[in-house]
Amino acid sequence: NIKKLIKDGLIIKKPQTVHSRARCRKNREARRMGRHTGTGKRKGTANARMPEKVIWMRRMRVLRRLLKKYREDKKIDKHMYHALYLQSKGNIFKNKRVLMEHIHKKKAESARLKTLQEQAEARRNRSKAAHERKSARNAQKNAEMFAHIEDNVAEEES
Repeated sequence: NIKKLIKDGLIIKKPQTVHSRARCRKNREARRMGRHTGTGKRKGTANARMPEKVIWMRRMRVLRRLLKKYREDKKIDKHMYHALYLQSKGNIFKNKRVLMEHIHKKKAESARLKTLQEQAEARRNRSKAAHERKSARNAQKNAEMFAHIEDNVAEEES
């Protein structure tokens, strides 16, 4: 009788075998710190381990997100946005920092050009006003001189 044998302790249930994940967790933590990932541990190509396409997509998304944010915050206008969008698609900008530096440089350059144009316009206006004053003064002198000459001629005739 099996029930009797179990009761007497002659038949016992085998304990469940332990399948611990402690070693696995420890290794994973070590890998996160950069251990066990040298050339000898690699089986796939670099592209298989981390595809270039995935890296490209991440980079494009980061750059496009930044451009969109700058456009919405009115830091760049739509024309500059479009130009920078195409440049980022054309692999001009390596990362977000480079793109931001480029934007700041462009904005500074455009501001500088604007101030130079304003200064040139002010200079033109000043010189134009001075020229008008000078021509008016010369016209007045000429009129006085002609009036003086006409007076002299009139006095001589009479």
